[in-house]
Amino acid sequence: MITVTDLTVSWGAFTLLNHINFHLSDNEKIGLVGKNGAGKSTLLKIILGEVSATSGNVLKTKGEKIGYLPQQMEHSKDKSVMEETMTAFDELFAVHDKIDEINLELQKREDYESASYNSLIVELNNLQDRVAMMESEPAASQAEKVLSGLGFKKSEFNRPTRELSQGWNMRIELAKILLSKPDTLLLDEPTNHLDIESIQWFEDYLKSFRGSVILISHDRRFLDSITHRTVEIMLGKLYDYKVPYSQYKILRKERMEQQRAAYENQQRMIEKTEEFIERFRYKATKSNQVQSRIKQLDKLERITVDLEDRAAITVKFPPAPRSGQVVFKSEDLVIGYENKQVAKGVNIVIERGEKVAFVGRNGEGKTTMMRILTQELSPLDGKVERGYNVSLGYYAQNQEDILDKKDTVYSTLENIATAEIRPKLRDILGAFLFKGEDIDKKVAVLSGGERARLAMAKLILKPYNLLCLDEPTNHMDIISKDILKQALMSYDGTLVIVSHDRDFLNNLVDKVYEFKEGRVKEHLGGIADYLDHLKKESELLLKQEEKKEVKVESVKDSQQMRQESKEARRKKKEIEKLENEIAELDNKIAEIEINLSSNIPTEKIEELSKLYADTKALRDAKLDEWSLKAL
Repeated sequence: MITVTDLTVSWGAFTLLNHINFHLSDNEKIGLVGKNGAGKSTLLKIILGEVSATSGNVLKTKGEKIGYLPQQMEHSKDKSVMEETMTAFDELFAVHDKIDEINLELQKREDYESASYNSLIVELNNLQDRVAMMESEPAASQAEKVLSGLGFKKSEFNRPTRELSQGWNMRIELAKILLSKPDTLLLDEPTNHLDIESIQWFEDYLKSFRGSVILISHDRRFLDSITHRTVEIMLGKLYDYKVPYSQYKILRKERMEQQRAAYENQQRMIEKTEEFIERFRYKATKSNQVQSRIKQLDKLERITVDLEDRAAITVKFPPAPRSGQVVFKSEDLVIGYENKQVAKGVNIVIERGEKVAFVGRNGEGKTTMMRILTQELSPLDGKVERGYNVSLGYYAQNQEDILDKKDTVYSTLENIATAEIRPKLRDILGAFLFKGEDIDKKVAVLSGGERARLAMAKLILKPYNLLCLDEPTNHMDIISKDILKQALMSYDGTLVIVSHDRDFLNNLVDKVYEFKEGRVKEHLGGIADYLDHLKKESELLLKQEEKKEVKVESVKDSQQMRQESKEARRKKKEIEKLENEIAELDNKIAEIEINLSSNIPTEKIEELSKLYADTKALRDAKLDEWSLKAL
């Protein structure tokens, strides 16, 4: 349980978070949303204790274990993948060491009746119970399952982490967090470095996770699948919606319309009041009324509106010049690098007007194939053919790093714009959310998302008939992704895109090439069809594995199975009693949570928080007792 009370974060005259209140209950999964820079990551760091608020309090259940995945972090470089992952079990290994130490001590002792000997026995039993709770299966097996789910192959478990990219190292950190079994997960853009299969695995993991989650993500589908409550930070205030993201968007639109109407009404009232003040300021007979209205304006709480939402932003790519019918074709291609073959037997045909996705786990050759398509890289073997009159625009994964950091946002486009396009540059930048003083910012100070948008804006300046986009939505917020998707859907040229964002690809592409285990397979249809195929394939493999693992067991005597000893019946009654007590305590906890979520005084929150912690501790103790008896 986490409760944020009257929290404010200010720097000088700027207030990032303004007296916000927030409560996270046990097992609750929340999507934290808002524009980039609204304060989402800052709030997570305050909850974690990494950043201090200007004022306010964060109350956490005593002993609350929090797992935190930031957007960027330092990584170990002196261990293998498995060695680094196994550090998640340092606490468990320390308990095992303590058990071994006590066992050695007991072997030496003969004072069986002494208080100290009995104390060691009690401590040993407690530690063994703790191990039973922490180690449902061997640590190495747990690590292997999580690493495999996050996309690592068994052959990579012994690979040094220093050889891995930042994205793969982030997966190791995520694995460590999950294996540490926290009570609460704070996740800041966790899918940025995951492919579609890993995202689906992680999605299933979070659905069954029994703790609480606060999730920051720009993946609409991921948010809808995991969260049941959406908390928005806007203009320093917090707005709480008890619904998933898609439903929140509908409710938010209604609230924004009401807020704009209230804002406009207030502005009219302010204007009329100011007119009255100016008109009668120097008339003695009206002085009391004037002073009253001045005080009224001073005390007025001004309504603020996120003005960026006022206009629907649209972007259009220039009409595509006509190319040949076949835009790109490969036959029996072998792709890779000088010392490493990535895939072979690659046969791809892309025709004019098609919108094609390259999908698959990271490292399977998607970007390698994209570089061959754009002629940045030559194949190791096979035949490649580019069609007639193809003009290609390319967005690489590191495109935002290629931008000249000394240029401004405006000069980045101005340097390559034709005389005809130059008068439209401000409109183009505005469509990509660069407005007012933003266009004078140096590229060096832009965020990753802003650089990605600027790089995409460059592609608007020339009429390409083939767009090749490699992970274009990384670092983009949901609004920017929606703008780009609408532009690509109306684009009349040919599109080839590498992306792990299922929502972005949905209804955008009409053909999928899957890169898997050194081969490339064509799937006709959109991403939904491909994901359905992937699900069926996974279910088939699972059934085959289950058949392999089936063991023939002797049939037990049915009469013997029906017999229930007196001890078993007694144990059953004890378990039923504990279950009833646990249910009553769960109801009490739920009642306290409802009270905590309501508008109550701070002193009452502290009193209820203590009662909540005590009740939860009693419930957990009963649950532990139930677990031992139910074994």
